[in-house]
Order: sequence, then C-alpha cells, then structure tokens
Amino acid sequence: MTVQKEIESLLQKQFSPTILTVTNNSHLHKGHAGDDGSGMTHFYIEIETPLFKKRTRLECHRMVYTILKHLINNPIHALEISIIQQP
Repeated sequence: MTVQKEIESLLQKQFSPTILTVTNNSHLHKGHAGDDGSGMTHFYIEIETPLFKKRTRLECHRMVYTILKHLINNPIHALEISIIQQP
C-alpha cells in the first residue's frame, strides 16, 4: 500500500468524511529538505467530516495528526491540512 493510500484509508476509517482528498505533492519538493527520494514525503489533505463540527481548526488538525502520527517524520516530512467545516 502506498503512503497516500494508507493516509486515505486511515482517515476514511476514523472520520467517515463527506469530502476527502489526499494529494501527493512530493514532486514539488524534489531536492528540498525532507525529500528522501521516495516521492512519498509531502502531502496535502482536504477533509470535511461531521466530527469536526463545533471544533476549532486546531482541534481538527490535532485529530488528523493523532491518526497519522506513526507516519509523521517517516515517511511523511510535510503535511498540509485544509479543514472544511460544515456550517
């Protein structure tokens, strides 16, 4: 399983999101710090889930990081998260 697929699977399982997009942006950081040459180090996540309702963005980010903590720093070097909050 690729890192991207693992991220998608973990977030689907934990949050049952209404919107989930995981984009591998590693190619944009080739040769930069944190690029280990694997092409699996930099990711962008866009997520919406009812579980984030009435939570701060910081709380939502912490929830995502908690689920992905075993991937942070190896193999993930950078993670950008966009939280879409329902009204």
